[in-house]
Amino acid sequence: QITLLTHDSFALSDGTLDAFAEETGVAVVQLPGGDTGSMVNQAILTRDNPIADVLFGVDNTFLGRAIEEGIFVPHTAAEIDSVVPGLRVEGDIVTPVDFGDVCINYDIAAMEGLGIAIPTSLEDLTEEPYRDLLVAQDPATSSPGLAFLLATIATFPEGSDYDWKDYWSDLFANGVRVVSGWEQAYNVEFTRAGGDRPLVVSYASSPPAEVLFGELESAPTGILEDSCFRQVEYVGVLAGTEFEDTARQLVDFLLTRPVQEDIPLNMFVYPAVTTAELPQVFVEHTTFPDEPVVIEPADIDANRQRWIEEWTAIARS
Repeated sequence: QITLLTHDSFALSDGTLDAFAEETGVAVVQLPGGDTGSMVNQAILTRDNPIADVLFGVDNTFLGRAIEEGIFVPHTAAEIDSVVPGLRVEGDIVTPVDFGDVCINYDIAAMEGLGIAIPTSLEDLTEEPYRDLLVAQDPATSSPGLAFLLATIATFPEGSDYDWKDYWSDLFANGVRVVSGWEQAYNVEFTRAGGDRPLVVSYASSPPAEVLFGELESAPTGILEDSCFRQVEYVGVLAGTEFEDTARQLVDFLLTRPVQEDIPLNMFVYPAVTTAELPQVFVEHTTFPDEPVVIEPADIDANRQRWIEEWTAIARS
């Protein structure tokens, strides 16, 4: 058997991984590793005696550290030429497996009820009409919270006349509410859940999810395209595996069309390969931002801790 280390949000339909066993004669055992940061930490701490053979789900906010620590064996996947442009990593140290966009979501009916126009830029969120309307997540404890912080850093770069720290000071002054995680923000504070915040940091896939689970004809929420940060998840062969050839086969398998097409309705992210077809609910109700924010993993790794500490100081001031 071969062990696949994953974050806790990993999900595929029953039987999907069984197809790999049928093809190769090798069973796949999934090992949950907590959130992305915890999973990567485990892989680093056990690299001399790895607890798994393949790691699924390191994203671009933690990838720089994982690469620097040398926990992966480079592998050029069989389907790598089918990957969405811009997702591939130089040297194929890891393989893109899915992506998603973290964006401001808005409750259409709630905004209409307040008689307030839908915001069109991050700058709008610091203006008086949007006072006390936004809920976000703490970047120190939340993946979408960190992604949103990165979106603001890219939009208001350090060293500019008005940088991201100025922006967050204005955002706090305008009543942004910060909670620890996505669950609290979306399922408690957001007006769709009965809360009082019609603007929430969530995902571009949240509108189709609302349609699917609410059995609705149209999406009751929309996204602010100007706010979107692209999260890319990768899969990699762990250095030190005793089953390197089989580990490479598993990476290739995760990029095959049946697996890629199984991802959206299980993890509500998008397949990394262009040959995979999206479920109809995604086709009809997903907005793909024209220019999502992307920051190089090495830049994120070099600055992540400092950015979070500086953000925390602003939040406490």
